[in-house]
Amino acid sequence: MKQLLLVFIGGGFGSVLRFLIGKLLNNQQTGIPYGTFTANILGSLIIGIILGLAAKNEAITQNHTLLIATGFCGGFTTFSSFAYENHAFLKSGDFTTFAFYTIASFTLGFLAVFTGIFLTKFI
Repeated sequence: MKQLLLVFIGGGFGSVLRFLIGKLLNNQQTGIPYGTFTANILGSLIIGIILGLAAKNEAITQNHTLLIATGFCGGFTTFSSFAYENHAFLKSGDFTTFAFYTIASFTLGFLAVFTGIFLTKFI
């Protein structure tokens, strides 16, 4: 039960922060979802750091991992919004933004996870 509560609390905080970042950064004039992009890349970096630390030593407990990686990052990052935004780009015929957003999200997301894991070597 404690584990479920940790995931629930982390997910709630992550979802609220994603909502606020989206309100702040998503560009209504151009339709470019900078907020979703930022949340996904930052969440990838955070999960890389947390999982890197968990693999490195006992400083990060399973409960910390559930709270931050599963809960917070799960609520903070959003594949469903990413997929919907790409659908909107394709539907409007904006293939350039679709391609750039998709490639940049995948590339920078992977690099952020790897960077987070790499950074734990110095912590």
